[in-house]
Amino acid sequence: MNKTCDLTSEQCKPCEGGTPALTQPEADKLMHQLDGWRRYDHLINKTFHFKNYYQTIAFVNAVAWLSHREDHHPDLTVTYNSCQVEYTTHAIHGLSENDFICAAKVDALFKP
Repeated sequence: MNKTCDLTSEQCKPCEGGTPALTQPEADKLMHQLDGWRRYDHLINKTFHFKNYYQTIAFVNAVAWLSHREDHHPDLTVTYNSCQVEYTTHAIHGLSENDFICAAKVDALFKP
């Protein structure tokens, strides 16, 4: 079984202020379940590359649908043939499990 399946089968849970952010060891453990994401203290990100603008926007729309469904929204930076996806949990000023669940689901969208 692919490690990513563990996260992709999870659902985001409401996360409010006062909830502690993940510790560095907890975040490190979850990072090992992602493919090519990078972590910077309080956020994770990955850039996805495409052949053209149409494919980029189709991916953006799929991420928007997923984000709406999970009620957890990334910051997106869109260019002609790429999209950078960045997750952090603003309510707790750090990383939550929700960030990793959504990152794994975004990876699943991108697989051929």
